[in-house]
Amino acid sequence: MHPRYHSWGRYPQFDQSAVRLRWRSLPLPIPPDAQTSCLPFGKGRSYGDSCLNAGGLLLDTRGLERFIAFDPLEGILRCESGVLLSEVLALAVPRGWFLPVVPGTKFVTIGGAIANDIHGKNHHSAGAFGCHVRCLELLRSDGRRLLCSQAENAEWFQATIGGLGLTGLILWAEIALKPIHNAVMDVETIRFAGLDDFFDLSAESDRQYEYTVAWIDCMARGRHLGRGIFIRGNHAAADAAAVAPPRRRLTIPIDLPVTLITRMSARFFNSLHYRMQLRARSLGVEHYEHFFFPLDGIRHWNRLYGPRGFLQYQCVVPVAAGRSALHKIIDRGAHGGIDSFFGVLKIFGDRPSPGLLSFPRPGVTVALDFYHHGDTTLRLLDSFDEIVLAAGGAVSPYKDARMSANSFKRFFPHWQELESFRDPRFSSSFWRRVTGG
Repeated sequence: MHPRYHSWGRYPQFDQSAVRLRWRSLPLPIPPDAQTSCLPFGKGRSYGDSCLNAGGLLLDTRGLERFIAFDPLEGILRCESGVLLSEVLALAVPRGWFLPVVPGTKFVTIGGAIANDIHGKNHHSAGAFGCHVRCLELLRSDGRRLLCSQAENAEWFQATIGGLGLTGLILWAEIALKPIHNAVMDVETIRFAGLDDFFDLSAESDRQYEYTVAWIDCMARGRHLGRGIFIRGNHAAADAAAVAPPRRRLTIPIDLPVTLITRMSARFFNSLHYRMQLRARSLGVEHYEHFFFPLDGIRHWNRLYGPRGFLQYQCVVPVAAGRSALHKIIDRGAHGGIDSFFGVLKIFGDRPSPGLLSFPRPGVTVALDFYHHGDTTLRLLDSFDEIVLAAGGAVSPYKDARMSANSFKRFFPHWQELESFRDPRFSSSFWRRVTGG
C-alpha cells in the first residue's frame, strides 16, 4: 500500500499506484493498458474502500487547488476540485460567507464533497451538499469535457453527485455559499436519558435550530440505553463577541503498533463524556471550528486504532421504524462484545438531493465506530444490515468497507443507472466488491 493513500478507517489496505494531477498535466495520465482502472482521490477521508482502487491507479486531485472566481456580494464560489473545505472557509468566513453544508471534518476536497454528497448537522434545513452545487465540469477518460448542471447535461450532473468518483474527474465546481455575520456559533447542549428523549428533542429543535446532532453513549445498557448529549446551534448575530479558534491540542505522530481503543478505554471514554455534561442544559458560544470539527483538533486520530484500523457503520432508517431499529442496533452493539468508541445520531430532513445514488434521505441516521476485531466485527455489522433492510433503510456506501453485494443492491436499487454513466476506465475497490464491475 502506498503510505499516503489509504482510507480514513485504514481498512482495507491495498497495493495501488498514484499520480498527482496538475492543471497542465491534463488530459488524464491514464496508462494505455485497458485493464488498468483509475479513480480520483482527494484527502482520503472516506472511511472504507470507496476511495481505494486495488491494483489500479489513483488520481491525486490535491494539485487541482486553485480558486477560479468568487463573488463576495452573491456568495458564489468557483474553484478546482482539489480545494479543501478548510481553504474555502479561510477565504469565505472573513468575508461573511459559509459553506452551505459541512461534514465532521474540514479536511475534505470539494470534489470529494460532491462525489460523496456529504451531509452535516443541518440536513433537516439545508439538505445535502449536492443541493448547493450550481454546476461542475467533468472530464472523461476519452478527453471529453462536460459542463453539467440541473439545466445542462442534467443526467450527468445527477449521476456525478454522490457518484463515488466513477463518472469521471470533476475539474471544478461552482458552489452557492450562505451568508453569516461572523465565526461565532450560539450553542446549547442538553443531556438526555434515552432514545425517546432524543426524538422529542429533535422534533423540538429542528424547527428552531439550523444545526442539530446528538452524541450517544455506545456502551450504556439497560435503562440507560441510548442516553447521550444533544447539541444544537445557530450562527451568531452580528453583535456577538469574537471567539478565538481552537488550538490543535494533540497529534498522533506515528502509526501505533497496537490499538489504544480497548473495551476498557471505550467504556471509560463514553461514561466520562456523558458525565462531563454536569448540567442538564448548558448555553454557550463557540468558534465554528470547535462546533463543526471537534475531532480535527486531534491530528491523525485514526492512528489510535492501530494497524488493523476501524470500521464506521452509518445507516439511515425511516423515522416510523427508527426507534425500534436504533434500539436493536445500539443494544446489539452494546452486548456484542465489540465496543463502539464513538457514536452520533441525527434526523435527516426531506429535502431531496439531486444525486442519483446519494445516501441521505428522510429518516434517522446513526454512525458508530468499531475497532476491527476481524470476523467478529464483520458478522456484527452484517447483522446490523439485516435490521436496516427490514426497516426499509440504507447503509452509507461512503463509510462502508464490508457490505455484501446483495445488501448494496437492495439499499440502492438504482445502482445500475449509475453504472450506465460510469466512465469505462474508472472503477474502485468498493464498486467492484458490490457490483462485480
